[in-house]
Amino acid sequence: MRYEEPRLPHSGIVLPDWARSDCWWALTRRFADLMVNDHAFIRMAYRNFHPIGPDMYRSSQPTPGQMRLLADMGVRTIINLRGRRPTCGSYFFEVRACARLGIDLIDFPVRSRDVPRKEDLFAVQDLWRRLEGPTVMHCKAGADRVGLMSVLYQFTGLGLPLPQALGQLSWRYGHLRQSKTGILDHFFESFLASGGTSVTDFYQWVEHDYDPVGMKAAYRSRSWANLVTDRMLVRE
Repeated sequence: MRYEEPRLPHSGIVLPDWARSDCWWALTRRFADLMVNDHAFIRMAYRNFHPIGPDMYRSSQPTPGQMRLLADMGVRTIINLRGRRPTCGSYFFEVRACARLGIDLIDFPVRSRDVPRKEDLFAVQDLWRRLEGPTVMHCKAGADRVGLMSVLYQFTGLGLPLPQALGQLSWRYGHLRQSKTGILDHFFESFLASGGTSVTDFYQWVEHDYDPVGMKAAYRSRSWANLVTDRMLVRE
């Protein structure tokens, strides 16, 4: 299992030392980083927020104001798929807001331009069982990493057929399967091509037949789609 610190309690009292500063200059610098370097001005206009199951939502990185909205709707857990990033303004304010609002924060980093790690695929089984109350999963734009995890949630967590769950990797959420992030589609389609259908089949395939190195080497993206994703949509 690979859960990173900090894991904040529901009491909302404990903060890591690096998130405690109330110096106006430090807060201003962090907010500027959130808005400019992390492109929060885009997410203020478009949250890319959608329900994907009972008490589960997918989203882009929430802004400080959106964190309050999540608390007001009863959200008790946030899964941050970007990982622990103390130098990032978005993460700084997210950690502070979770502590203040009593929301549990789980850092569970996954990748959008590489095949999934085996340990992550097994860890999600425990992750789903540990969730408390309404939960929001987010990456930066709410398109690729959260798309991967939304497929896994609907398939391995809810038991929906994988072809149906694959609708979570869609252009409607900003996911372009022709770009480097299309390797996520390729991963699931490789499993389906093996003839497997059930969750049990999936984990047997991951354990015994899944070849991350070979799969990554075989995948080819389109240059125009990479340009759109990396330059126009400004993805990580």
